[in-house]
Amino acid sequence: MDVGDEVIIPEPFYANYNGFSTASGVTVVPVMSSIDDGFALPPIEEFEKLITNKTKAILICNPGNPTGYLYSKEEIKKLAAIVKKYDLFLIADEVYREFAYDGLTHHSVLTESGLDDNAIVIDSVSKRYSMCGARIGCIVSKNKDFIATALKFAQARLSPPTYAQIASEAALDTPQSYFDDVIEEYTDRRNTLITELQKIDGVKVATPKGAFYCIAELPVTNADDFAQWLLEKFDLNGQTIMVAPAAGFYSTKNTGLNQVRIAYVLKKEDLISAAAILKAALTQYNG
Repeated sequence: MDVGDEVIIPEPFYANYNGFSTASGVTVVPVMSSIDDGFALPPIEEFEKLITNKTKAILICNPGNPTGYLYSKEEIKKLAAIVKKYDLFLIADEVYREFAYDGLTHHSVLTESGLDDNAIVIDSVSKRYSMCGARIGCIVSKNKDFIATALKFAQARLSPPTYAQIASEAALDTPQSYFDDVIEEYTDRRNTLITELQKIDGVKVATPKGAFYCIAELPVTNADDFAQWLLEKFDLNGQTIMVAPAAGFYSTKNTGLNQVRIAYVLKKEDLISAAAILKAALTQYNG
C-alpha cells in the first residue's frame, strides 16, 4: 500500500495496527463492532459504505485481540466475497488461531477458494508457543507479486536472532496434545473469569470464543481514570489490579471510554481474587 491508501478494520482492534498504519502513511478506517453481540462481524453493508477508490484492504484479527471474538466460516465467506467484488486485500492476523473454544473451529482466509490474489495471513510463534520475546513471525500469501514486494522489504532489514529462529523451528514439532491441554486450561480460565465478572453489578462482558482476552464494560465514565486510581489509591488487603483501558483499542474518538481489556492468563484462583478486588474497587470508586 502507498501513502494515502486506506485500510478498513473492525474496531476495537490491536492498537499497533493504528500506529504502524500511521507510520506508513496509511489511513485506518474503522467499522464499529458491538459488545452487545459479542463483537461479531459488522454487517457487510457497513463495510461497503466505507469503501472508496483509496481503499486497498480489510484487516481482521481472528481470533481477535482485544475482544476474543472468533469469526465464523460464514463471516469469512462474506468478507471473501466483498474483497473479491472490490479487488481488495483481505489481511488476517491469525496468530491466535489455535485458541478456539467450545468446539468451534478457526477458519483461515487461506482456505477460501478464489481468494489466492486477495488473502494475506499474518502469523507468529509468540502466542502459540508462548515465545513473545523471540519476535519471529511470517506473512503467507498465494499472491506472487505481493510476496515479491514483501521480500524486498524483508531483505532490507536485519535478520531476527539466530537462536530464536532455531527455537521457533523446533517448536513446530510440538505435539497436538500440548494444544489440547492449553485449550482445556484456557477454557476453564475463561469460564471462571466470565462467571466472576457477571456477578458484579453494572459490569457487562462479552464471552470470548478464542484468544485469551475479553472486553468488559464497567459502571464508570472513564476507565483510564479508574485504572490509574486502582494503582495509586486503592488496595484490598494490600492488593490491587491492573486493567488495560479499552479506549486505546479504538480509533474512533470518545469510544470505549468505560471499557477495559482483561487477559485471562492467570491461574483460576488468581482470576477469582482479581474479580473480587475489582468488585470492591468499583464499590469504593463509585461511592
